[in-house]
This record gives sequence, structure tokens and C-alpha cells, in this order.
Amino acid sequence: MSVAPRLLRQVATHLRGRVVSGDALYCQKALCRAIRQAGGDYLFAIKANQPDLLDDVTLLFADPPPGERFRHARTVDQHGGRLEVRRLRASATLAAYLHTAGWPEAGLVLEVATTVRWPRHPAQEPRHEVRYFLTSLPAQARPADVLALVRQHWHIENRLHWPRDVTFGEDACQVRSGHAPQALAGVRNAVVGLLHQRHVGNLAAALRANAWSGGAAVLTFLGLKL
Repeated sequence: MSVAPRLLRQVATHLRGRVVSGDALYCQKALCRAIRQAGGDYLFAIKANQPDLLDDVTLLFADPPPGERFRHARTVDQHGGRLEVRRLRASATLAAYLHTAGWPEAGLVLEVATTVRWPRHPAQEPRHEVRYFLTSLPAQARPADVLALVRQHWHIENRLHWPRDVTFGEDACQVRSGHAPQALAGVRNAVVGLLHQRHVGNLAAALRANAWSGGAAVLTFLGLKL
């Protein structure tokens, strides 16, 4: 978390008119304030690290006040044999209350419910997931556009964290002392970035191929010669 404010200061002049998204770790009042002061908007996931905010938002969607009219959006995607349905509900009802609670220029709170089914395997149980978000985007924002921003964020998350956690075994790594974890994370990020820069589709296969080919192949991949 200590890195995020420094990064925001470095890019502050480029934030105007842009939306900064992040997982629940970055759902902090100070970060939200810095983004708004730079002219950008924020879109952060809400989880248990902000218990009061999470309670308020889940209560709103579970037991809405009389007359509440959520704004809706829905997408349906099929990937191979997997069918994904996402439903968004958005509300500006809590905006004034959250602003007084210290969330700068809070606009909308969001509920995104995802259901994954496998039509070719009807016996397989569907998978359900519900996530909540806070954003400074105004009440007039089109729900379809907001849902698209949520999906873009998770696309970025998946492109980085899935390779790190699964392909590189980051979660299973036992190195936890000193600055070694940060150093290894930097190496993993550099490798993922390099492979994406070379438009490598399958990171695991590329790692195996370069490991089996020896050092000369790696140097060639880096554009270096012996």
C-alpha cells in the first residue's frame, strides 16, 4: 500500500478524465481523495478490510429502502463450453452518506453478480459470485459503461495475477524474509511484461520452452547475442 500513493503522484498529471480501478486493498479514503484531486475517478472493490462500508453496501442491496430503483446492466458471454452471465445493480442512494463518512465524492455503489454455467455438462453445479464496488462516477453514468469498466479491471487482474499465482507459483513460494519477496515479485512482473510485449499467448508453454532450450535461447529471446 505504501507504493500506491507514490505511483499516483508520479502519474497525477495524466489522471484527468480517467478511471483508476483497483482491488479492495486500494479502497482507502486517502487514495480516493488523491485521485479526485488529480481530476480522475476511482472504481475500487469493497471487501472486509472496510467493514463499515461493506456492511452499508450489502445492506442496501439485500434490503433496499422503499422506493429504491436500482439501475441495471447485463452481459452474457460464452467461452468454449462455459456460459457467463453478469448482472450489475447500481445505486446513488448512499452517495451523500458516504461523502460525510469520508469517502470523497462517492457517486455509485455497485453489486456485480456473476453466474457461470456449463451447458454441455448440466450435472455440473453453476458457480455464483457476488462482488461490491465503490466509485466516484456520477449517478448519470450508464450502467453498461460501468459494468464494462468492472470487466476491464478484472481482465487486467487476470492477465497479471493468474500467471503470477499459478504459472510462477507465487502463492506457494516460501520466501518471506527481508526484501526477497518484493525482489522476486519484481522479477515475476518483469518476465510477465516481457512475454506480453512479445505477444506470447501461453506463458507457461513459453517458460517451459525457454527452460528446455538453454541459456542461448533466452538471450536470443531478449534480443542479446553471445
